[in-house]
Amino acid sequence: MIIDTHAHIGTLPPFDMTIEQVLYSMDKYSIDFTILSNIEGAENDHQQNPVPPPYSKPQNQLLRETIEAVRPYPDRLGIMPWLRIQHELPDEEFVSLIKENRDIIYGLKLHPFHSLTAPDEERLEPIYRLAAEFNLPIASHTGGCKQAMSPHLYNAAKRHPEVKFIMVHMDLGTDNSVALDLLGKLPNLYGDTTWVPVSTTVEAIRRYGSEKMLFGTDNPIDGKDTLLHNRTGDRSLYQQYFNELRELISVDDYENLMYKNAQRMFGL
Repeated sequence: MIIDTHAHIGTLPPFDMTIEQVLYSMDKYSIDFTILSNIEGAENDHQQNPVPPPYSKPQNQLLRETIEAVRPYPDRLGIMPWLRIQHELPDEEFVSLIKENRDIIYGLKLHPFHSLTAPDEERLEPIYRLAAEFNLPIASHTGGCKQAMSPHLYNAAKRHPEVKFIMVHMDLGTDNSVALDLLGKLPNLYGDTTWVPVSTTVEAIRRYGSEKMLFGTDNPIDGKDTLLHNRTGDRSLYQQYFNELRELISVDDYENLMYKNAQRMFGL
């Protein structure tokens, strides 16, 4: 069994990711369940320029559209709503949408890089109260700019021991060493495998046990065969997770990483 806790739909040039691509790849690569966020919540592009409409949508509209897309597949897909933390906070409508669709909503997604907002800013406290109220883990991109580095998420997690926090990417574009050190400092702080080398995941398991890591992919960021090869045709990192990793860790650790931790965290 495999549960992918970090995948996407939505259009943000050059990316155009669809439900159909996700379902195709799940069938082809034996993914049993996927939790999605919609990239049209991005407030700034990769050059840190504001994303214009229609590629960036208001938070409530985005959640409604994501619910509509995912609702037909409750046994295969779930939602982690993307929060526009630079310009918006959850309002009454957003909370109502969470309540009405709690069966397919499994967490809340922050993207400090695309929002240029650090997760330990005081103004984000309503988000963490909402997460605690509905028992929703917080998944946050880490890496790429100062606001997005893992110490900021660590600070938020330290202030809120009642909420589980996931360091997505474990500081993308680095050697992962800072995120790896922080992973062991708080019981409510977790890592994920999205673009994280297998060697880092093995080290995290060696230091802290396999319960501290979740499997995630960013699928289908490189197209419907993201899990097989990247845009240049090179073999995907995730083939290493599906194959070589089995020889490096125990069966129990592999099962924890690939699905049991997600089952426990998200109630799947």
